[in-house]
Amino acid sequence: MTDTAYWILRSDNRLLIAVDETAGSPFPAGRHLGVLPDGGLHIGDWQGASCYAADVAELPELAGTEPTPLRAVFQLAGGEAFALAGRAVQLLDWQAQHRFCGRCGTPTGMRADEHAMQCPACGLLVYPRISPAVMVLVRDGDRLLLARSPRFKPGVYSALAGFVEPGETLEQCARREVREEVGIEIANLRYYASQPWPFPNSLMVAFFADYAGGEIVPEPVEIEAAEWFSPDALPLLPEPISISRQLIDAALSELRG
Repeated sequence: MTDTAYWILRSDNRLLIAVDETAGSPFPAGRHLGVLPDGGLHIGDWQGASCYAADVAELPELAGTEPTPLRAVFQLAGGEAFALAGRAVQLLDWQAQHRFCGRCGTPTGMRADEHAMQCPACGLLVYPRISPAVMVLVRDGDRLLLARSPRFKPGVYSALAGFVEPGETLEQCARREVREEVGIEIANLRYYASQPWPFPNSLMVAFFADYAGGEIVPEPVEIEAAEWFSPDALPLLPEPISISRQLIDAALSELRG
């Protein structure tokens, strides 16, 4: 670690982010911190220099910076900074949650050659957890099937989504989730893109699909409402940061030609 490295510092679920556009970087360099945190995790590079992450008891008071929720990093610093900050948060969570061996209870230690927590007693290796989830935007001609969860902001509708279960393929998950959440069948599943989503540790894998039959029957616990929408009568949509919005925008672009 050097004073030219950048740092993503977290305290009480807030990151220290530069809000001054003249700062040059949303993350402070080590030379501005005075004392470097102990046990920083190397999470990659930022602007050609190493970048580390650490949990601290209190964020230092640096001119032009503010404690910032992870979701707000996208608006303040853009997608690349948000992606790196999301990686930092996931790795810090993983390190904090695996300080003890899940097999024998012995305190674990970080391996020097990879991101892995190892038990010195029984040898168990624990790697960062990734939870794959499938997102599906169903189309019927020029209509899009959008739904809202009770957890969404008021009025916001999105594509359907759900976590992959053990022993399940992405395609099987897509068909099952659509069937369980709204009661319809789909066909012609087409991959769109994927996105790491650090809330807390998902990998979103997005698909288009065509309507293949059935009536919409929302699952009452997971789905508050689900409807077909035309491109000229859309509800409120998710924020541009999310792959759900990107998936919807891609479909709309194709429909509007």
